[in-house]
Amino acid sequence: MISLEFLLTSAVVVLTPGAGVLYTVSTGLSQGRAASTLAAVGCTLGIVPHMLATALGLTAVMHAGALAFQALKLAGVAYLLYLAWATWRDRTAFTADASGRRRTGRQLIGRGVLVNLLNPKLTLFFLAFLPQFMNPADPAPMLHFSALSAVFMAMTLAVFVVYGALAHALRERVIGSLRVQNALRRGFAAAFALMAARLAVSGR
Repeated sequence: MISLEFLLTSAVVVLTPGAGVLYTVSTGLSQGRAASTLAAVGCTLGIVPHMLATALGLTAVMHAGALAFQALKLAGVAYLLYLAWATWRDRTAFTADASGRRRTGRQLIGRGVLVNLLNPKLTLFFLAFLPQFMNPADPAPMLHFSALSAVFMAMTLAVFVVYGALAHALRERVIGSLRVQNALRRGFAAAFALMAARLAVSGR
């Protein structure tokens, strides 16, 4: 059973801006609504490995093993720093020039998958959050777990698509001003770097 408490708490988690939201919004500003939707799909697919790890019991092992968790966290830090560097260097990111470098659908989805795949907070989310809404005496616990996970992923996709659509709505204003383009490029790069720093100093 999907409780109202689960839906409300999941909504808070999904609505809170993070690397996935930032990536989707920046894609919506730079390449439009369709591209931001693909980015949202990629971020949503990036949740699947965390869900499967939990289902297979690997999350508990990772939670117990400090080395494994630190390795995942450092990989996430490195990737966020890469995104910061790439965003800072890409001066065509928010232009309307069709000759500028535009990522393919596969690249957009792949980068979105990596953004959430390398997010150790999602691993802890599935370990500490979802079990609170499961009944230990449930005769089909995996079915219930799958339903909760599917709802969470659907909420993630819907919210990220909305974020991307809102970014697309502001796109014309953005691409009309070189000053705004540069400010956004630097702002997104700094935001990715800040997330990397916060992740690096965060505890288990």
